[in-house]
Amino acid sequence: MQYRQAGKWGLQLSCLGLGSFFTIGDTCGEETSARMIRAAYEAGVTFFDTANAYSHGESERIVGKYLKDFRRSSYVLLTKVHGNMGDRPTEGGLSAKAVIEQCDASLKRLGMEYVDILMCHRPDPSVPLEETVRAMEDLARRGKIFYWAVSEWPAAMVAQAQAVAREIGARPMVLTEPRYNLLYRYPERDLFPTTRSEGIGNVTFSPLAHGMLSAKYVPGEPPPPGSRGADPVRGTYMKQLYWSDDNRLQAQALEKLARELGVTAARLAIAWILTRSEVTSAILGTTSVAQLEENLKAADLVIPPDILAKIEALYPLADSTPRITRHH
Repeated sequence: MQYRQAGKWGLQLSCLGLGSFFTIGDTCGEETSARMIRAAYEAGVTFFDTANAYSHGESERIVGKYLKDFRRSSYVLLTKVHGNMGDRPTEGGLSAKAVIEQCDASLKRLGMEYVDILMCHRPDPSVPLEETVRAMEDLARRGKIFYWAVSEWPAAMVAQAQAVAREIGARPMVLTEPRYNLLYRYPERDLFPTTRSEGIGNVTFSPLAHGMLSAKYVPGEPPPPGSRGADPVRGTYMKQLYWSDDNRLQAQALEKLARELGVTAARLAIAWILTRSEVTSAILGTTSVAQLEENLKAADLVIPPDILAKIEALYPLADSTPRITRHH
């Protein structure tokens, strides 16, 4: 396992992290979830990603329960606030009230005294940036969080939040969490230049494009039974974003390149993400220990320059970002 610094900050994360969206505390049973958490930790993973909104708190409960087996100082736990956790408008968003109360609720579910990183799961245009930044500073001063971060914020808002933090004497964010994979390279245009200039790291999600880059989906054929694409709920996001014969054909071509190296298409796709210096960690969303162990091998894969050039030609950076609802 490799370890990378979160931008310019002192925090180090394993280059591959274990996520829990649609998996731990959700589609994976508790026994499988526990085994994946242990397998990841024993393989050197130190970064675990969850959110209050994942299974309405159940993912946090399971992650916290099974991380208790390990020294608290030996891993980094990230959870998120923004999603509405009740039936009233005060129970979601990024107001000071919501951020502080939902952090406290997350700590109770996790069974922890603090979280290493608290992330704003989405922007909240109804709340001034100063209010959210001050709430994060207040939580840090109370010892409830060490760092704060954002997910799916546009580059301009990231830069503005950093400026606000400097202006009011609060600690700035250390990480952003964008969707990023071979089929979704858009962060390279605006976000990565901004995070480089601001000294912010990036932990990326959806490295396999909801499984599309695993090459399991064949052009002209329905999704295999039991796959994410065949699931009427989990498959919705993938089909919104990636389901096309062109993308399935590209995945078959990626698999051919992977075979030249004696690896799977999934391992190659994840290893490609790690070639980017802006990426601190790529978050894996696995449903079994076997799948996790296979994906973790990407940390040790060095892609030869000729194969890397072929991958870049196969998946060129598109001209503009698609206007589509994003999920994770």
